[in-house]
Amino acid sequence: MNPDRDPAFARRLAAAARQEQFLTVMSHEAALAAFRAAVPHTALPEETVPLAQALGRVLARDVASPIDVPPFDRALVDGFALRAADTEGAGPASPRRLTLNREILACGVAPARAVDPGTATPIATGGVIPRGADAVVMVEQTEFDEETLGIAVAAPVRPGQFVGYAGADMALGETVLRKGMPITAREIGMLAACGLAEVAVVRRPRVAVLSTGDELVAPGQRLRPGAIYDSNGAIIAASVAENGGEPAALGILPDDEAALEAALRRALPAHDLVVLSGGTSKGAGDVSHRILSRLGEPGILVHGVALKPGKPLCLAVADGTPIVVLPGFPTSAMFTFHEFVVPLVRALAGLPPRDEQAVSATLPQRLPSELGRTEFVMASLARGAHGPVALPLPKGSGSVTAFSQADGFFAVPAARPGLEAGETVSVVRLGAGLRPPDLTVIGSHCVGLDRVVGLLAERGFRARTVWVGSAGGLAALRRRECDLAALHLLDPETGRYNAPFLDAGMALAPGWRRLQGVVFRAGDPRFEGRTAAEAVAAALSDAQAVMVNRNAGSGTRLLVDGLLDGARPAGFWNQPRSHNAVAAAVAQGRADWGVAIASVARAYGLGFLPLTEEHYDFAYDADALGQRPALATFLALLTGPDTAEALRGLGFAPA
Repeated sequence: MNPDRDPAFARRLAAAARQEQFLTVMSHEAALAAFRAAVPHTALPEETVPLAQALGRVLARDVASPIDVPPFDRALVDGFALRAADTEGAGPASPRRLTLNREILACGVAPARAVDPGTATPIATGGVIPRGADAVVMVEQTEFDEETLGIAVAAPVRPGQFVGYAGADMALGETVLRKGMPITAREIGMLAACGLAEVAVVRRPRVAVLSTGDELVAPGQRLRPGAIYDSNGAIIAASVAENGGEPAALGILPDDEAALEAALRRALPAHDLVVLSGGTSKGAGDVSHRILSRLGEPGILVHGVALKPGKPLCLAVADGTPIVVLPGFPTSAMFTFHEFVVPLVRALAGLPPRDEQAVSATLPQRLPSELGRTEFVMASLARGAHGPVALPLPKGSGSVTAFSQADGFFAVPAARPGLEAGETVSVVRLGAGLRPPDLTVIGSHCVGLDRVVGLLAERGFRARTVWVGSAGGLAALRRRECDLAALHLLDPETGRYNAPFLDAGMALAPGWRRLQGVVFRAGDPRFEGRTAAEAVAAALSDAQAVMVNRNAGSGTRLLVDGLLDGARPAGFWNQPRSHNAVAAAVAQGRADWGVAIASVARAYGLGFLPLTEEHYDFAYDADALGQRPALATFLALLTGPDTAEALRGLGFAPA
């Protein structure tokens, strides 16, 4: 047929002569605004997947530990479980001799005998600490006496030495992973440690990827004259997967309007996003913009953006499904893809925006280190007054959560005994996309705070929480390592909570009220039916009653010290860092009583004798309020109805 007489050729020739123009060339900012206004950049609904398939996914809900991790007090070294008091005054010339109990506590063996005064029990690393013992001495620091079947200890052992307390890593009911967190190998380990076989994650967006152009050839095929290999399709599919999506490569389509329209109509119902490369400029073969105008409302949003490269970009929506038509040249295609498509794919997948900046941060306080050994320190990043701050994490090598809370790590050289405050360290990030949190909270843990942090995340702010006790949180605020200190400190002189401990320039935000009390196993006649004061008096008069204390610097410890009035009963030196660890020790029979909050007592099925209603509040730098949107939002949440409802549901009384 004569080309001049071919109707299709005539139409193409006419289109080429007309040189169809872009509808309207928008600015970069206007194009982004129009696209975001028409396409919700929010996470897709959740789905439940097996743990083995969770890597790279995003948590759809907060995850609270269903157990204590570890579930019992355990030995951190091979040695002997003993009472630290039995080694007081020990020295090379006057060792303390202890009789060995007739039991060996290997891993997985439940203790059958208590450690009485003057005795010790052989124990392996990871073994359960028996009742009565409050420390472990390393086997290398003892001498075995074959005649007496005992050991000699030539140096005093401190209470709590080489003991890992129950719940010290993750406590029952503690929120250990937060909604919106990408799941890496670290989080897989935490979920497994909690015994979880499946997890709720954000569904990955299904992204259809098509390449258009008569000149394109798939890689692996013979390259004909005038043709080029399609690299855009492979790059785009890989970038979709890299940013949390599930690419569906639909291949190459010619510049045929009917074939392209049919392919798009098939792709739209089955995918959350459709991405084409090629077919956006004003040439004769570019037909995609004409098709988009009739696929569904609202149709084309943007056709032409004031970018170099990337001007011929087309953005559309067809009945709720976004369609992005990228320029054909690879550089232009990838520039516009990362600018317009990557934020959408990551938002649909529940991922945070990309952040690939290297991080230099300031060390806020001196960090001692062992001379002669290179030390790698896990650190989280916070926003300081003059830039990023690297906060060394307090948890040790046995902790799973140290990896989860860390943004990265830095090294202390072997030739140095430590790093000084104010030094700049290079934080090697543990994964892509990590960034400093919008808000850092340090201090005393509470499940109520876990819930408020979750509400904060729903408003677009990411918070990090570090549990070091009330006094530790206040000290961190003084050093400007955090935005908020969570505390419940009672001043015995005034009878007031928290406010008397603040420095000039600090402000106090009322949080909520928590009921503290004595916890015990139900049915114990020393406690059942008594007041808290009567029960404590009965326990102190019983030499067999074992308590579980709290760590120095915590608000609860101040309350316990007042109850004991100078007494040092059995178990005094067992000093875990959380209410959950106290409850676990009592519930498992390793202790008979302790002090914890009512909500934790209920979670562990323990008896509870109320002592006092304490004030759990938040201290902050008053001058920072106008500079930190996340801080202002958090403080507003404290008085909001959603927070009040959530706190009452947990058994707390909003202030």
